[in-house]
Amino acid sequence: MNPVRIAHVATVDSSLRWLLLNQLTSLRAAGYEVAGISSPGPDVPAIETAGIRHISVPMARGMAPLLDLRTLLKLRRVMRRERFTIVHTHTPKAGLLGQLAARLAGVPLVVNTLHGFYFHEHMPPLARRFYIAIEKIAASCSDSVLSQNREDIQTGLDERIFSPRRIRHLGNGIDLSEFDRARVSPSATADLRERLGVPRGAPVVGFVGRLAAKRKGFTDFLEMARGVLEGHPAARFLIVGNPDHGKPDAVEPAAAQEYGISAACLFLGQRPNAELPALYRSMDVLVLPSLFEGIPRVIMEAAAMGVPSVATHVKGNREAIVHGRTGLLVPLGDVQALARAVLDIVGDAARARAMGDQARGLALDRFDERAVFAKVKAEYARLLSEKGLSDAAGSSLAPERLGV
Repeated sequence: MNPVRIAHVATVDSSLRWLLLNQLTSLRAAGYEVAGISSPGPDVPAIETAGIRHISVPMARGMAPLLDLRTLLKLRRVMRRERFTIVHTHTPKAGLLGQLAARLAGVPLVVNTLHGFYFHEHMPPLARRFYIAIEKIAASCSDSVLSQNREDIQTGLDERIFSPRRIRHLGNGIDLSEFDRARVSPSATADLRERLGVPRGAPVVGFVGRLAAKRKGFTDFLEMARGVLEGHPAARFLIVGNPDHGKPDAVEPAAAQEYGISAACLFLGQRPNAELPALYRSMDVLVLPSLFEGIPRVIMEAAAMGVPSVATHVKGNREAIVHGRTGLLVPLGDVQALARAVLDIVGDAARARAMGDQARGLALDRFDERAVFAKVKAEYARLLSEKGLSDAAGSSLAPERLGV
């Protein structure tokens, strides 16, 4: 029996590598034949080295009607040629074009993981209605939508984007064997902080993610840093990630000079996953002032390493932090509240340790990626069974309903 052929579609190769690769390799190990489709880029060799075939289809991240039409037609040609049984899409642009192309190509099953709606409550009403309409078009192509957070499920139902029978709660997770604070010794952490040039005893405030002003709130992070330095002049700001090139709100590291904090900032760029656990362990607190999230991976990773987080009180973040126990939530755009929350944590070592311990416990309880992979496989098995299609991945994938 031939294996079931699956394509996971994302806009950029970095999403396939950094967000989805473990899921793709888990599906391949379960017996599926898995391919990744995205724009070409520097992460493709790592994807292919992991045993996942990559198919390059250029996609624009922003609004580009002519290029989007060409992308749609090329995706349709690829999907017809490859004869996938399941097309599984991720992120808003790939979700729309990938699902439309799959339906036009006659793909039997179409699944979308909802990583967070692009529209939000702070968006102008006309723009919000436009993006809701786009989401409705995309969802009309889906056999199943898997939402990373529960708030988006209710929003989608309220806005009639999808019906209750098509939506499932998926959650999000990380590799807890990799992000394990017991694997990074205190002496190794001290050595790393010394190599980074952190003064002895100085607090380290971290940021991990794309350097984007609006989506990730990175300019709020820089402004917050000025406030923290007033209370802790020796503090250092450990920043892991690259400018979000291709988006209009990309922020360059040089922006730290405009805020007068460049001497306190340590810009490390994008780092391999293998380096991240030690970098998290060297932080006293992680800060994520984002506009919205699905379930933020960086908060899950920090939690697993026993690091409390300060984040904006927005969807996604609210499901990753238990306010007052594993971190603190502050109003969106309130930079002073952001700074006060950071100072509250770094100024109370006992409280910070207690928060870190509870964050680690939360990660063990809720953020195991293996549970997410099992839900995806179970949903595939359910859909294949309902459509009368053979599941060549094996009988271990017995269908089960995912909770809404």
